[in-house]
Amino acid sequence: MVPPRPRKSASAQAVQVILSARKVIQQNVIALEISLRGLLRNFGLKVGAILRGRFEHRIRELADGNAMLETATAPMLRARASLRQELASLERLVRQMAQDDSVCVRLMTMPGVGAVVALTYRSAIDDPTRFTSSKNVGPWVGLTPSRNQSGERDVLGGITKAGDVSLRRALCQAATVMMNRGRGTWLRSWGAQVAKRRGRKKAMVALARRISVILHRMWVDGTAFQMEAAPTT
Repeated sequence: MVPPRPRKSASAQAVQVILSARKVIQQNVIALEISLRGLLRNFGLKVGAILRGRFEHRIRELADGNAMLETATAPMLRARASLRQELASLERLVRQMAQDDSVCVRLMTMPGVGAVVALTYRSAIDDPTRFTSSKNVGPWVGLTPSRNQSGERDVLGGITKAGDVSLRRALCQAATVMMNRGRGTWLRSWGAQVAKRRGRKKAMVALARRISVILHRMWVDGTAFQMEAAPTT
């Protein structure tokens, strides 16, 4: 049974405010970069793939000698630099908050789960005892297939997408990192096997759902992630 969504604790609300602020600033940095690329593209200038630390240098390099472009890009670059400074400050705060929280430290023993994912999970769940079983976390987050039953028909559809959007995205992010760059573990191998049978997209969702269940079990049991032996959940 999926439990109702009670009022968040003050600490969980505070964490979610910080994470939301970080997300907004991050999105604005990306939006500025896309706008700068588009502006230069109108003049036949392509920024191309470039390291984030070289982005400003590349924009100035392309705009150099064109007074109109220099005037247009300068304030946008200043705004981007200011936002990146604020984002870096929030990133440091987020990492410190995760390191200072024993639950987050435990959750981060799972490959693919960093400070943002751990804090998002901890603040969204808030009280793990609300779930009578760790397996109930998947439906609560909206990572289980929807079901359309009518007469003799029983059709499974896409995931329900119920629950906390930020948590669902964080879990999918953790699944993506685990599959693409994570250390070799029994869980990554399980995801790879699902991908062979059902395709990569469905495997990512299935892996995200299983991650949500295992993280809850780790939280309740007070255990770190086991790299080799699969838990019984």
